[in-house]
Amino acid sequence: MSVQEYLEKHLLSRKIEDAVNAAVRAKTPDPVLFISNHMKKAVPSVITKIHARQILDSRGIPTVEVDLQTNKGTFRASAPSGDVTGMYEAVELRDGDKGMYLGNSVMRAVKNINEKISEALVGMDPTLQSQIDQAMIDLDKTEKKGELGANAILAVSIAACKAGAAEREIPLYKHIAELFGNTSLSLPVPAFTVISGGKHAGNNLAIQDIMILPIGANRFDEALQMGSETYSHLKAVITEKYGIHGCNVGDAGGFTPNISSVQEGLDLVKEAIARTGYKDRIKIAIDVAATDFCIGTKYDLDFKTPNKSGQNFKSGEDMIEMYKELCADYQVVSIEDPFDKEDWEHIKYFSSLALCQVVGDGLLMSNPKRVERAIRESTCNALLLKVNQIGTVTEVFEVVRLAKDAHWGVVASHRSGETEDSFVADLAVGLGLGQIKAGAPCRGERVAKYNQLLRIEEEFGDNMSFVGEDWRSI
Repeated sequence: MSVQEYLEKHLLSRKIEDAVNAAVRAKTPDPVLFISNHMKKAVPSVITKIHARQILDSRGIPTVEVDLQTNKGTFRASAPSGDVTGMYEAVELRDGDKGMYLGNSVMRAVKNINEKISEALVGMDPTLQSQIDQAMIDLDKTEKKGELGANAILAVSIAACKAGAAEREIPLYKHIAELFGNTSLSLPVPAFTVISGGKHAGNNLAIQDIMILPIGANRFDEALQMGSETYSHLKAVITEKYGIHGCNVGDAGGFTPNISSVQEGLDLVKEAIARTGYKDRIKIAIDVAATDFCIGTKYDLDFKTPNKSGQNFKSGEDMIEMYKELCADYQVVSIEDPFDKEDWEHIKYFSSLALCQVVGDGLLMSNPKRVERAIRESTCNALLLKVNQIGTVTEVFEVVRLAKDAHWGVVASHRSGETEDSFVADLAVGLGLGQIKAGAPCRGERVAKYNQLLRIEEEFGDNMSFVGEDWRSI
């Protein structure tokens, strides 16, 4: 084949001429670089390689990381992990070999990506998110993604989403918004973990988290400042009362003073807020995680105190009275998992009192069937969204659409086992969620999410609003 025939076959003469003309119009100081980039844009992007590896999460436990390559570059994502997999959520694949990371290694999931998922997806257009996700679902063939592993599928799904944004030359959050059909972008209110208890901490506090929501801020950067300052004041309050050892932190970065009651913890947080001067501009939320201390139909708030455990059981009715007092005395505006995950009756009744936002986490597990039932029965009024409980970006869109159509609040959430991947921040903005729960303003894997929101606010400027006091209506 002659040079002329080669040029004509691939339409190179026309493409080169178009690139040169574009360089002239742009008056570029570096025409070679400009023409190279222009030619690269003319080539449709496809997935060329997928490579996975085992890394460690914030708890020192293995998880999956993926590098997905297109002609636009390499796009990296990793899968977060919880401390337990619920019976209604997608299943992460672990090796079970006690001689490797105490059974927690994920080399089988890594192998599934490198051998099976890679073969199925190479050559696909990264902008076609739903087709990529469906290809992995079809390859897995199980309801809970137990064959390939939800951790394997999710990491690839997120990496593909990042590659799709790069192919379209738009920020990740805008790409997510357009895939979802959201035309109103806004920055969420952060729910900062400030005191940790439950199974995430070594103190005697039964409930899992006490959080603060700076709903009175005017911008996200101000909300972050308010959260950080309150966190610092709280450290001083705890140190004064319990000594510096009370400032150890749990998985999510919350302080873990050796307190035994939620009221004691709330008093500490109220004092810290008072010292900041922000007063009513900061509200309080709690994550009870009541399933962890439910025994039959009773709740043992002393389950972590050996000499008291089993002596002071509370009924569902007792818990409701306690929550009423907390909402009245401490202005608690949101309570997550106030009862056992199967105690639909008490959650429904408590929600009907309309005292605060009632968030379903263990109750729902981001499972569409559980969400549909809760909507139908008016069981709660907000969803805690954990992407690893679902397994693909497309399925995340579907469950969020269910919640939004029901006029629920949606809280984008981290997991106890996190990485430095900040995808959940872009997800919260792209889906137009009013709240994000990413832990304390402390620890790199938590702060990574908040810092990404700062970047998004800076990039979008005054054209993107902070939801502030509309945090529940978004």
